[in-house]
Amino acid sequence: MIRVGVVGGTGYTGVELLRLLHGHGQAGVEAVTSRSEAGRPVSELFPSLRGRFDLHYIEPAIDVLSGCDVVFFATPNGTAMEIAPDLLAAGVRIIDLAADFRLRDAGLWETWYGVPHRCPELLQEAVYGLPEVNRARIREARVVANPGCYPTAVQLGLLPLLEGGLVDPGRLIADAKSGVSGAGRKESFTTQYCEAGDAFKAYGVTGHRHLPEIVQELESVSGSKVGLTFVPHLAPMIRGIHATLYAELLSGDVDLQKVYEERYGDEPFIDVMPPGSHPNTASVRGENVLRLACHRPGNGKTVVVLVVEDNLVKGASGQAIQNMNIMFGFDEREGLASGAVCP
Repeated sequence: MIRVGVVGGTGYTGVELLRLLHGHGQAGVEAVTSRSEAGRPVSELFPSLRGRFDLHYIEPAIDVLSGCDVVFFATPNGTAMEIAPDLLAAGVRIIDLAADFRLRDAGLWETWYGVPHRCPELLQEAVYGLPEVNRARIREARVVANPGCYPTAVQLGLLPLLEGGLVDPGRLIADAKSGVSGAGRKESFTTQYCEAGDAFKAYGVTGHRHLPEIVQELESVSGSKVGLTFVPHLAPMIRGIHATLYAELLSGDVDLQKVYEERYGDEPFIDVMPPGSHPNTASVRGENVLRLACHRPGNGKTVVVLVVEDNLVKGASGQAIQNMNIMFGFDEREGLASGAVCP
């Protein structure tokens, strides 16, 4: 049984981590931190956890967290990098659900996140936590940078096409939609129900923080420069990601269904749907599964890949636990076996 700490246990990804960890047979939660809620019972803030956790929130003290085998950071960007060196020195392994270790270039990180990186020496060591690409490196990692929700959907949707050199890497489009929980639990005018309900809009068209992360990882796969137009949208739903991806084939002689089935046939959390399918976000609600379907309209040169995931599970907390399972040699499905909630 490994000892787990959760830093930032008051947001949506934090409570999702706790929900999933409760069903994990090899991990016990030792500490849940929150500066604002220190001393308050976790189950008082989240009644959904009543009878599952009798822990109280504590301050994020290094001496307590140093007693853990792994610490999850379900915190705003810029938090994990403040105390990561001290935890690593104590032998603790780290899984960061924010963006602190996703970009390998410290200058690029500062450009997109607005502050200097506090421990740039760790950026090259940190392993990008997309299991379907980096499983072997994750197994040995001290620091895992859990991917963003949009990047997970976009990368896994385009990955087989780029790995096989089947499409033009300079002509990629990702038209992606997210439920409002992707914005976090903090108060925000734009995600209030009266603003986000019965409404649909694009945002971040001129530049979104997830773009450099996606491009960095797609370029490492394709081995060439990637030209990606990425347009995120806020959809009037609580949770879920739907990404519609477009690419241009270099050759017409491609069995797309076979390409995807062969690439993901052994992946426990990727579901390649039958030809002609249109996956929907409700089918993955609460589940650590990414479902996709590939199309070729009019049998032409354009490939359309439809991808759905739960932004809080495969797009965040579920994938983080999947990474933990790999790091500690557990069955990758441990704690993640439950199916989607329907309806």
